[in-house]
Amino acid sequence: MAIDNTNRSDSGTGLEISLFREGDGEGITALFRDVYGEGYPIKLFYDPAAIARANAAGDYYSITVRQSGEIVGVEHLYRSAPDPCVYEAGAGLVRKDCRNLGLTKRLLEFICEEWVPQQPDIHEVFGEPVCNHPYMQKAVAGLRFVEMALEIALMPAEAYTQEQSATGRVAALLIFRSYRPKPHRIFLPPVYEKELRFLYQPLDEPRELATADEPLPTASPSAITMTLFDFARVARIAVAHAGGDFIERLTALEQEATARGVWVFQVWLNLAQPCVGAGVEHLRQEGYFLGGPLPRWFDTDGLLMQKLLCPPDFDQIQLHSDRAREILALLRQDWDSVHLGQQCGKK
Repeated sequence: MAIDNTNRSDSGTGLEISLFREGDGEGITALFRDVYGEGYPIKLFYDPAAIARANAAGDYYSITVRQSGEIVGVEHLYRSAPDPCVYEAGAGLVRKDCRNLGLTKRLLEFICEEWVPQQPDIHEVFGEPVCNHPYMQKAVAGLRFVEMALEIALMPAEAYTQEQSATGRVAALLIFRSYRPKPHRIFLPPVYEKELRFLYQPLDEPRELATADEPLPTASPSAITMTLFDFARVARIAVAHAGGDFIERLTALEQEATARGVWVFQVWLNLAQPCVGAGVEHLRQEGYFLGGPLPRWFDTDGLLMQKLLCPPDFDQIQLHSDRAREILALLRQDWDSVHLGQQCGKK
């Protein structure tokens, strides 16, 4: 159960930061319409009653900032990973006439430094700052998040029509911060061992790193689920357990998603499985390339692999930190390697 009695007031500016209160759904919905019109892809934020229910269930936490009692900004924590104790920080926005006041930074500092540390059921927080501009990446700098992965061509330009901030599909950076460490063993696919050891270096919680050199277990079935985002043309396929039917199941899900018009495929593999290397090799043969590791994704770590049926947006990606640019270089190199291998295989 989350502790919900933490507020912060600043009498000098008339600002107040607090968790969701009864009646806040209307103010949050008005804020989304002011900034995005009707184009925001998560339709929950256009339904005040649904926002209230999600907060009551603990699936979403809406943290608002008020000026003279009126909601002028909001940031959310919500469940979007397979592990319910991993929350995403996102769906944040500030009213247009209140920008350049540092409200986003104040909200994030409150959430990450004051509120989340008091929540025993929140083990990890991650974010997906978009890469059509560096502003959100700068806002989270100094909050002890670690850049771990990049989602290439994640969002359609239509999601940013109101603000006219994107001309093509938009990438997102995946950043993570641990609040309840859990030592565990992970298995590194041999093809990515060097890259993953580099990516894991900044994490301060212990992990035992082993080599993923076993075949897919033929005796056990796979545990796979798929979520489709029709507006974004994205399929996310979570592989909690890869079994002997992994290739067959994945092929069927890809066919279903393609029929629905999906352009971007993301597969989350479980790095707790010593057969994850075999899964990666199959995915690379099918055109998937590296996205990066996902700490505590299944409670154990995950690995993002991604495939695009649209042109990659590498040259349009705006990144703030040197580490993020190094991650992009690794992914771009792997995309080149995978597609060169496919071309050679067709000859």
